[in-house]
Amino acid sequence: MTRHMDMTHAGDHLPKTSLVAPRPMDLSEKPLLQVRSVSKYYGRRIGCEDVSFDLWPGEVLAIVGESGSGKTTLLDCISTRMTPTSGMVNYRMRDDTMREVFRLSEAEKRFLMRTDWGFVHQNPADGLRMTVSAGANVGERLMAIGEQHYGDIRQTASDWLEQVEIAKDRIDDQPRAFSGGMRQRLQIARNLVTGPRLVFMDEPTGGLDVSVQARLLDLLRSLVAELGLAAIVVTHDLAVARLLSHRMVVMKEGRIIETGLTDRVLDDPQAPYTQLLISSILQV
Repeated sequence: MTRHMDMTHAGDHLPKTSLVAPRPMDLSEKPLLQVRSVSKYYGRRIGCEDVSFDLWPGEVLAIVGESGSGKTTLLDCISTRMTPTSGMVNYRMRDDTMREVFRLSEAEKRFLMRTDWGFVHQNPADGLRMTVSAGANVGERLMAIGEQHYGDIRQTASDWLEQVEIAKDRIDDQPRAFSGGMRQRLQIARNLVTGPRLVFMDEPTGGLDVSVQARLLDLLRSLVAELGLAAIVVTHDLAVARLLSHRMVVMKEGRIIETGLTDRVLDDPQAPYTQLLISSILQV
């Protein structure tokens, strides 16, 4: 029996371009994030198992796989939204010390999420306060890091709305009055206003039509490049992975089965499963 997977073909509806792989040849460079043997079990069911990789400053890593492959579970474990059954996640703090994130206090984790980390949800409503203004959504993140001057906060919020292509005169409108694409762009502004070094993205273009998706991807690519962000992007859409990521991890049944530079994996896949994944057809 043959069935079509819930995966968009890598060449569909988006141009086949990619960013330049960011990892330099300077062997003295230190990774920003280290994931070591992370596993998550739900009773006897595997969420993810024995996953390890490094992420370098300014690098975008895509985690791809069919539904149920473990990619979202892995993202939730790495971002501390979920506690893994075993393994470690180490993060290089701004003082250059490497800390194990699950040994941080709750206050330290919250501060990390408000400052150095961001999380872009597939559903913007999960990452926004829908009943306060767009400006307040962005301004709250600034207040969380100690900003107090109302005029400065409002000006920064206005500048960021413009940067994510939301008209400044919408600053006092609530997100529930926005389209899906505008809500996602507002969520991006809310996450980036504090100058994070690492952003987690869970299907950031999911549920958007093709034209809106293309516009959002173009915005994300430019912001990542301009700000030098590192990012981990979970997506089922291989075209999105090609456009956004430098390196790719392919998951199946909770395990990594192939990894490499995105263009190499998509253009010359080595694992049989990856070959089937890219053709969007799986023989079962």
